[in-house]
Order: sequence, then structure tokens, then C-alpha cells
Amino acid sequence: MRYPDGGGLTAKQRAQREQVRFEAAELFAQGVAPPQVARRLRVSRKSAYAWHARWREGGVEALRSRGPSGQPSRMKPSWRKWLAVELEKGPAAHGWVEDQRWTLDRIATVIARRFHVRFSAAQTWRILHQMGFTVQAPQRRAAERDEDAVATWIKETLATGGKTVRDQDAWLCFADESGQLLRPPKARTWSRCGHTPRVRVRAAGSGRISLAGLVCRKAGERTRLIFRMLVHHGRKGEKKGFRERDFASLLDAVHQQLGGNIVLVWDNYSHHVDAAMRELIGKRSWLTVFRFPTYSPDLNPAEGVWAHLKKSLGNLAPCSIDDLAGLVRTRLKRMQYRSGLLDGFVAETGLITTPP
Repeated sequence: MRYPDGGGLTAKQRAQREQVRFEAAELFAQGVAPPQVARRLRVSRKSAYAWHARWREGGVEALRSRGPSGQPSRMKPSWRKWLAVELEKGPAAHGWVEDQRWTLDRIATVIARRFHVRFSAAQTWRILHQMGFTVQAPQRRAAERDEDAVATWIKETLATGGKTVRDQDAWLCFADESGQLLRPPKARTWSRCGHTPRVRVRAAGSGRISLAGLVCRKAGERTRLIFRMLVHHGRKGEKKGFRERDFASLLDAVHQQLGGNIVLVWDNYSHHVDAAMRELIGKRSWLTVFRFPTYSPDLNPAEGVWAHLKKSLGNLAPCSIDDLAGLVRTRLKRMQYRSGLLDGFVAETGLITTPP
């Protein structure tokens, strides 16, 4: 971090350079000439002669660091604490309701309104970096989401699910569905300035892949990913998605593979809560089901699996739906062997922080 407190070096860097000067002072006291000191300490001769002159005049104390150079920042520590709190409130709290972006000009205006000091864009950027702020792509969150309901769910429902997992010595499984079309997601790539890169994609034809997967976790076991895939070619009478019996078959396969009771957590998708699904769940004594609060996909580790998959398919070259299915299957199978990656998806939700 540059210029953290008004000077060009951090406190740690100043201490390191001060130690080099102290070593030079010891060599001067032993009668070593400045050119030899420069070679031994790997510094310039100019610095060695300057240190020697200061050492002759004031001894070791003359080589001690004088602290940060330059003028102290006008942005006081108490101001920084206040600014951090205000930035967390968002631009709308300060009158910018047309979008939700903090810009350097807006932040400088917030500071000027409160403290009557106007910082330039460069100064504001430096202050933000000193405070630990960086430019980041935000996560989307539904405006309809009820944060109080989410907090209650974590405190009560998740705690109940955890108790059930312990009492039944069960696997905790997070389920979700996704899909992928022939048109791939866009990803960044290198290109000459002023020449936007173009990616050839299929505009004609039809096809879609439906995915259903579970991230399964249990203490003392490696985290598992189990999935099923349906390929739609656009043919008449072809199954277009996972139905209740398909979910039930997937759960039976998971139960057989894991060899134990299952505590399932999934969303309120219509096929998860209808009468047919409730009947199928009731017939499986080894299965206990909990549901996520509405508008809370960020609590589901399976969402991380789909996001990682789609990122790996960025700028995909034109291919058929069967070729795409093969790529998707390969990417997911690779994830199955990376339990550390799956643990990361679980940790990202913040629901479980202890390793399995």
C-alpha cells in the first residue's frame, strides 16, 4: 500500500530501511569505508556516503528514521471511521437514488458535505485504499428478500436441521436445479484497445440442458457432489425438465450412494412443495426436508456449483447440444473430485464455518 500515512513508505518498510542504516553504522565504527559498505549492504555509493556523513556528525541516532515524509493527511482517523459507516449505507441514503454505485466524485461530495474539505479524485482513491476499500462487482440480491426472515431461519430452522443431522448421524444435503443453453455466458478476454472482441455463437437451432444436483456434507467425510442431467433436443414429446418422480429417483440414488439418513435443504420451487412431492417424501423414512427462506439463493452452496460451471463455459465455441452436454458432464465430474472446492462453496454461504 502506497502513501498510507502521508509518506512514500509504510511503517514496516521504514523500520527495515532503518535497520540497514544501523548495520552501516556498525561497519563505519569498524573502519569500513563507504564503498565497501555499499557493496556489503547492496546499496548505492551515494547512500553510503550520505549515511557516513550523518554518522560522523551525530552517531547512530542521526541515522534513525524521522517518520513519514510529506504533509500529514487531512483525512483524520475519526473521519475515516465515519466515512466507512456511511459508505455501508449505500448511495441512496445520501440522495443518489438513480443507481447504487459509489463513485469517487460521490464519495468526495459526501466528505465535503460533512467536513467542508474537498478532496480530488486521486486523493479520494488513495483514502479509500488506505481504509481497505477496493472496486468490486456487487452480488445481486432480490429487493423482495426479508432479511429478518432469513436471520430467523438461520437461528431456528438451520439450528433444528443441525440437531437432526447430529441425532440421526445424517448427511446434510443442499439441492438446486439449473440449466444451460447453447449460447454461452460471456467472459473477459484479451483484445486490442478500441476493438471489442467478438465471439461466434449458435443463433439457430434449439436445445437445452437441465441439471439437478446436491452438495452433501457430513462430519468426518469428504464433501460430495451428486448430479443428474437431462438433455433436450427440442423434439416433440421430449421431457422438458425434472418432475417430482425424477427428484425422488435422484434422492434414492443419493441415499444409496451415501448409505445413511439425509437431511435435505432446498428452495420453494413448485415441484418441491406440491402434493405429489410431499407424498413421495412421506414414503421415505430416511429423508427429512427443510426449506430455504424465499429469495435467498446465496444461502445454497449448490448455487456456487452452477456459477463455477457457467464460468468455465464462458465464450464457448459453437457446438451441438450433445457436445455441450459432454462438456458440462466433464466439468461437473471434475468438481466431484475436488472436495476442497465444494467445501469452499459451503463456506461461502456463511451457514457452516467448521470443516467437515
